[in-house]
Amino acid sequence: MNKVIAVANQKGGVGKTTTSVNLSAALAGLGARVLLIDLDPQGNATMGSGIDKYALNPSIYEWLMGEARLGDVCLTTVASYDLLPANIDLTAAEVGLMQKERREFVIAEGLGQQQSRYDYIIIDCPPSLNMLTVNALVSATGVLVPMQCEYYALEGLSALLDTVEGIRVSANPQLQIEGLLRTMYDARNSLSRDVSRQLIQYFGDKVYRTVVPRNVRLAEAPSHGLPVTLYDRGSRGSLAYQALASEMQKRHTP
Repeated sequence: MNKVIAVANQKGGVGKTTTSVNLSAALAGLGARVLLIDLDPQGNATMGSGIDKYALNPSIYEWLMGEARLGDVCLTTVASYDLLPANIDLTAAEVGLMQKERREFVIAEGLGQQQSRYDYIIIDCPPSLNMLTVNALVSATGVLVPMQCEYYALEGLSALLDTVEGIRVSANPQLQIEGLLRTMYDARNSLSRDVSRQLIQYFGDKVYRTVVPRNVRLAEAPSHGLPVTLYDRGSRGSLAYQALASEMQKRHTP
């Protein structure tokens, strides 16, 4: 299968890290071999996976700079997926990558044959279009776009789609939109319903049937260093990500 999925949206606060962590855990729970790459200097996916970002040595920064091998950095989490962890050191990677010849291809080439070890590689992208995000998109087979169904969501989506198309034409012809995921969804809100209808109208089956609701347990889980599937498996948030993992696997099964 070997899917490399960049979880991206240039708008912050839409549930990228929540989706990256909980989708990785849910896929691993279905028996898939999963690697989660934390590509955000905030290191939230690292902490949400139960790994102390302040105690990393080495981190993904050393791997990107060619100072450490993948196996030296990769950690196994409590939810049975592997993690390339990040912390604030990653902010220096932007400058370091700019000095490399094939700077857009560092992640793609670094993963190399290691990709065959995993069914899914999930990349939690930073909320901006920088060299880290470009690297993620160049290495990916698809882009998963988490988005809230609100007024400005479609405007931000348009900018992301332009970016994806630019990468597809210039560096990665296999890149496509994997799917659009409606997050923090409140069916009682008429605006949410209206934006949801627009998404389905324009993107059809690219919009996942699964919808992630606003859920307290989902918000609490990261503070315990656990994906919600381990923190409260029966919660609405957990059930949503389990459903998303199943939906994704079905899409990829011939």
